[in-house]
Amino acid sequence: MPLSALTGTRLRERRQALGLRQADLAARVGISASYLNLIEHNRRRIADALLFRLAGALDVSLDSLQESHAEGRLDVLRAAAAEVPGAGAELERVDELVGRFPGWAATLAELHDRSRALVRVVEVLNDRMAHDPHLSASLHEVLSAVSSVRTTAAILADTDDIDPAWRQRFHKNLHADSERLAQGAEALVAYLDGAAPGQDQSVASPQEEVEAWAEACDWMLTEAEDLTQSAHLASGAGRALAQGLQAQMASDVAALPEPDFSDALAQLGPDPLALAQSFGAPVLAAFRRIALRPGSGLGLLVCDGSGTLVLRKTVAGFSPPRFGAACPLWPLFTALTRPETPVEAVIALPGPQGARFRVRAFCQTRFPGGFRGPELREAAMLVQPEPAGPDVAIEVGPTCRICPRADCPARREPSILRSELG
Repeated sequence: MPLSALTGTRLRERRQALGLRQADLAARVGISASYLNLIEHNRRRIADALLFRLAGALDVSLDSLQESHAEGRLDVLRAAAAEVPGAGAELERVDELVGRFPGWAATLAELHDRSRALVRVVEVLNDRMAHDPHLSASLHEVLSAVSSVRTTAAILADTDDIDPAWRQRFHKNLHADSERLAQGAEALVAYLDGAAPGQDQSVASPQEEVEAWAEACDWMLTEAEDLTQSAHLASGAGRALAQGLQAQMASDVAALPEPDFSDALAQLGPDPLALAQSFGAPVLAAFRRIALRPGSGLGLLVCDGSGTLVLRKTVAGFSPPRFGAACPLWPLFTALTRPETPVEAVIALPGPQGARFRVRAFCQTRFPGGFRGPELREAAMLVQPEPAGPDVAIEVGPTCRICPRADCPARREPSILRSELG
């Protein structure tokens, strides 16, 4: 059994909590009091059989004495201390805290996890409040109705000699504006309730509908499905986008067919250029085939020439904003300015965990109108989790408003999060 360096300390704390003397406990388990004293001061390793007898005599679980039980809390508490560097937490004694006061350690770890969850909620709500066109339109409707009600009410309140016919007209207008205000407020509340993070109702745009539908299908998008019956595709625009994505994926599979593509992927790795060259297929088709498949574990971002994200497959630890305003330092946008030039880099997101990702980006151009038509650009970025290593990482963020990097040279606006969170 993997034991903690503080196993003896935990045994001593438990014995004292039960009001037992060392001699009494030693007699119960068949050892000398002096030997038990050495164990309680972590000066002797404990055989499994003896530890089992001690745990039984103290009515404590063996799991609570295992190293693995404490390591998770140690990691969480170290991360919490890293987020508040000015507090002066005694990191060299964190194992003592976990060993002697496991309840307090668990409480602090839980509070830390909750605070991080709240930060993520702020990120989602900020993204929605700042860029959601539906929310903006709803607020405008409510404010417009409020202004009309106030104007009409002011006329009725301040004017004594209004013609009866006009008074009746004002009353009708006031009633109609009040109804509009009530309906707008109800719709806004329902929309915000449905937009709560973590709920299925959070889908608010056709693009989000398609992404939720694709996630529910585990990105098996080429299989025949009645899109009108999907619970995720509520709008006609969403179904149209989903149909387009299905057609695109069918074309990609035709260009890079199974099972040959799976064999090549296993041999070459997630290298879009090598895979595209192997099959004589478009590079961005290889990007999609690598990421948009069950169990790939890789994320994918696609943007058009304006930099707008038109497709997002997220990966754990890296959730791009839903409505533009992405970090300008992403290699995706570097590739957008360098058509037909591969870009590869390691990026690091802010935070104590220092999440790192290896990304590959590429931009393709097309001219659907010929020489006289516009140049259309589309760029894709493959996102792959990267363990710590010697490669220098580019420090990026999700979006400026919630990125705590105070010294970022590409910052557009101040962050609403404290710098200590980074």
